[in-house]
Amino acid sequence: MLGNRTHLMTQKTPPKGKQTDASEAQAKGKPAKATEKQRAQTGRPKDGKAEALSNITPERVAVSAKSESAVSRNIADQAPEQTSSPTMASAAKAPEAPETISPEVSEKKPENARSEASSPDTTRVSPAQKNPVERVSVAFTAELPEAEPTLEDKKTLAETDEPPSVPVNAEDAMPTTEPVFLNHAPNEEPVPMEAAGPAPVPQDLKPSEETPPPEPEFILAETEPPAAQVEAKPEPTPHHTVSAIPSMFIIQITPELAPVAKVGGLADVVFGLSNELEIRGNHVEIILPKYDCLRYDHIWGLCETYNDLWVPWYGGAIHCTVYFGFVHGRKCFFIEPHSADNFFNRGCIYGFNDDVMRFAFFTRAAMEFLWKSGKNPEIIHCHDWQTALAPVFLFEIYKFLGMTHPRVCFTIHNFKHQGVTGAQLLHATGLNRPEYYFHYDRLQDNFNPHALNLMKGGVVYSNFVTTVSPRHASEAKDQGQGFGLEPTLHIHHVKYGGVVNGVDYNVWNPEIDRYLPYHFGLDNIDDKYKNKKALRDRLMIADNEKPIVAFVGRLDPQKGLELIRHAIFYTLHRRGQFVLLGSSPDGQINSYFWSLKHQLNDNPDCHIEIGFNEELSHLIYAGADIMLVPSQFEPCGLTQLIAMRYGTIPVVREVGGLADTVFDKDYSYKPLHERNGYVFKNYDYSGLESALGRALSCYYDYPEHFRELMKNAMRYDFSWKNPGQDYLNIYDYIREK
Repeated sequence: MLGNRTHLMTQKTPPKGKQTDASEAQAKGKPAKATEKQRAQTGRPKDGKAEALSNITPERVAVSAKSESAVSRNIADQAPEQTSSPTMASAAKAPEAPETISPEVSEKKPENARSEASSPDTTRVSPAQKNPVERVSVAFTAELPEAEPTLEDKKTLAETDEPPSVPVNAEDAMPTTEPVFLNHAPNEEPVPMEAAGPAPVPQDLKPSEETPPPEPEFILAETEPPAAQVEAKPEPTPHHTVSAIPSMFIIQITPELAPVAKVGGLADVVFGLSNELEIRGNHVEIILPKYDCLRYDHIWGLCETYNDLWVPWYGGAIHCTVYFGFVHGRKCFFIEPHSADNFFNRGCIYGFNDDVMRFAFFTRAAMEFLWKSGKNPEIIHCHDWQTALAPVFLFEIYKFLGMTHPRVCFTIHNFKHQGVTGAQLLHATGLNRPEYYFHYDRLQDNFNPHALNLMKGGVVYSNFVTTVSPRHASEAKDQGQGFGLEPTLHIHHVKYGGVVNGVDYNVWNPEIDRYLPYHFGLDNIDDKYKNKKALRDRLMIADNEKPIVAFVGRLDPQKGLELIRHAIFYTLHRRGQFVLLGSSPDGQINSYFWSLKHQLNDNPDCHIEIGFNEELSHLIYAGADIMLVPSQFEPCGLTQLIAMRYGTIPVVREVGGLADTVFDKDYSYKPLHERNGYVFKNYDYSGLESALGRALSCYYDYPEHFRELMKNAMRYDFSWKNPGQDYLNIYDYIREK
């Protein structure tokens, strides 16, 4: 714009005595020389209004002609609607605001159209109200001269109070300045700007020397457009990815929840998934039993919320109290039965002969609470065999009591434990009708016709069934790891799939872990060894240069107990230290590891902790060098995912979710920077020693390689971001719409 202003300031002024007002010259019948030249170029006849064409080039005349033809067609389309009375015509056309029409085109209109245009009822449209293409037409056609109005037109205009919407003569139609143009590239067509003052005249439209230029002071005052219109560039509109899935009310019914009631990975999955669903805008509530062994120090605001819940049981009813509290921000309901059976006051969560009846009662109590409290969720998400009767109760009992809105997603974390029981369950829970439920298509076990299978009932009655990794879903259905449920999974394969678990990095993150004495990450990985020393001090094992091999988890045969025992002695033989943290619902297994603890109690390089301690597990993940997961089968496994986040190298068997997440340092098809652990295939001592031996050798012989392997593992992202979206897609697929 500064360049345009300079151009205006340096325009040549004609010599004194040669300056002639163009309008005065034309009034005397002496057109300027520039007008003669332009008339010769355009071929227009001479008349008294020819000065209007003094600044029109052939290109602009072509644009004006297009605009005139378009307006003529518009008038021809509207002509049948006009009436003989100007008032009636203007009233009929009031909803449609007429456009400003060029004066030359107005000669083709009938006389009543002229009266219509000048009627007070006619709405006048300014060029700013038109679309950009129409504004260009108006800007050019407004400069064309209009023919001399007839005597009848002048009489009509004289009788009208309002000024005409179309100028009467060419002087009224002529703009006082040239159209305003935005700055443009040399090859661009200039476009008129809507709300700016007069701008410099383009080079191709300069007036001749006989035409006096405007005063420079006037140009300077009006040619400067607002800075926002010339200099400011429109900012790109930010693009936000908004999920099309509406927010939902989701109920989680679960036997475990980290950190208040945790035995295995199920507790971490429920907490992490619930947290992710709430972050995505959903309302999530969790229902679990009120065990006497709960970690009450992690529950905030625990209070009674429903103290008169009567749950049908064996033809009668058991009185229950429901408590509400927050577990690290998650909204939780705890059901406490007042019964001589003492269902949940036994000091631990699993490991009793009546576990099936205990959790069948809990599931019935959870559904009864939902019904009597008036909760109407879109989704009920239940987990494992302990809560597998929830869809059975919903569709066989509570649907007929008005709970028709909820849909059920059933997640199987472990196919080995299925909740097989007898016919007494039907009488206890109020389902009754044994001839109905002892059917192959319902709850009857696939191999024992006299037994009921709770997990099978969950698969049959739920709206969607998931397991905790895609590979394990295939293994369970097709490779014999379904423990007898393979035929049922094949029948219901259309509603069956796998979603890999995630890790809650708000809890399992060495950079912010509140249980660690020293925080660390990729940038300060050396602080990991400060946690290693803190672990040794806590467990009173020797502080030396040896690597620490650890196992954290449930002591279940599925976890490869014989390989774990062999790994303890193999590690000690290879100059390593071993730490174990875990417990078993099986008393015999617990007794065996207690005896092993007493056997190795005096060894300064070994510590066995029977039970589960949340704080200690975090310190073991941070302080250990190698994490052992030698499972017979593993649906997903959280142990190796958490270990990698803490820079602890996993040694795993190639099965289920372990094979999906751990890639061998020496033999993987992955590039070197994506390898993150050690893998063995065969479930035997030789297989274990092949992987664990290579890990120990790398620690001693190639410490730089071991350090790079630690960094590779820490770079992986196994958060709940992707699994959370997968579950939302499932919920949206099955919800009532």
